[in-house]
Amino acid sequence: QVQLQESGPGLVKPSQTLSLTCTVSGGSITTSDYAWSWIRQPPGKGLEWMGVIAYDGSTFYSPSLWSRTSISRDTSKNQFSLQLSSVTPEDTAVYYCARRRSSQEDYWGQGTQVTVSS
Repeated sequence: QVQLQESGPGLVKPSQTLSLTCTVSGGSITTSDYAWSWIRQPPGKGLEWMGVIAYDGSTFYSPSLWSRTSISRDTSKNQFSLQLSSVTPEDTAVYYCARRRSSQEDYWGQGTQVTVSS
């Protein structure tokens, strides 16, 4: 059973960089045919897919966020990370990490609330 757990600060100041890490257990992030996603849900809104890092380390980002988003990984720790730069209060959301297979997320973390406020 694959399990994912998000971690990182719950409060970030405007203009700073939001950094989150997802720790994966029960499966390797380098296993072929899988990718690892970041998704967020602002209050009162739907899910927004942010980007993904594939098993080979290649990355793909949402066109609306690509200029501010970076996803990386640490294979020795079986973790992947999200960095979102120049945050504003509109980036306040619950952030989820998930496993992606065949263009669909099948395992999700529980989510972590991030608030952008001074």
